[in-house]
Amino acid sequence: MPVLPRLVVPEVLDELAADDPRAQRSRRDLRIVHTVMRSPSILRRLIARLSLEASPCRIIELGAGDGSLMLRVAASLGARLPRVELTLLDRVDLLTDATRAAYRRLGWEATGVRADVLDWAGAAASDPYDLCIVALFLHHFRAAQLEAILQGIACRANALVCIEPRRSALARVAAGCVGVIGAGAVTRGDAVKSVVAGFRDGELTQAWNGSAGNGTARIGTEWILEEFAALPFTHCFTGRRVAQPRATQPRATESHVPPR
Repeated sequence: MPVLPRLVVPEVLDELAADDPRAQRSRRDLRIVHTVMRSPSILRRLIARLSLEASPCRIIELGAGDGSLMLRVAASLGARLPRVELTLLDRVDLLTDATRAAYRRLGWEATGVRADVLDWAGAAASDPYDLCIVALFLHHFRAAQLEAILQGIACRANALVCIEPRRSALARVAAGCVGVIGAGAVTRGDAVKSVVAGFRDGELTQAWNGSAGNGTARIGTEWILEEFAALPFTHCFTGRRVAQPRATQPRATESHVPPR
């Protein structure tokens, strides 16, 4: 099956009200999808792969949904990140008191922020976050919007970890089979659309370079970028800000080895 060019198609879940039973079912499905894709463990390994000089204390997740994915990541990190101020940004604040309390038991203080990510990206930058997390979210956006979001991240964070659908023949076949794990009609349709809008072969690095001037977000600083596949279904993109001469270009690689 040939790999087709990227195509962004509106997904049904994005158009449903938060309290619509179909949306609630789809969010439950998404938790299972994250398990199948190994999203929590991949995110944990990507954070370790960044080799940050200091543990991140201020973290933001874009398109965070109900916060359940990041809660699983927080639990897996354990004592390595004992105190974190976490911002969960989404168009709809789905953070419940129970989820907030679960974060608090881990030593994390979670705050839900209701905002459109494009508005967030275009607003005046304040104190930077130590780390920005993005999971299965950037594929919703076309090229110009994607570049705007990446520009916002470059100006508001010192590191980035991103996982997206891998646009591959294997992922396309798997997306067509999500009914096997009990996914509802909305998820079955949206899964295929997500893969078609997914990424591969340095496409996020290219979008970053187009948005942030070859990775440069601030004078005197640059970003080191990596982009690679975490088989079978995930596409990874990471970056961290480092002080380097402006002539140094950010590094971008494409491999097919899962993060270690």
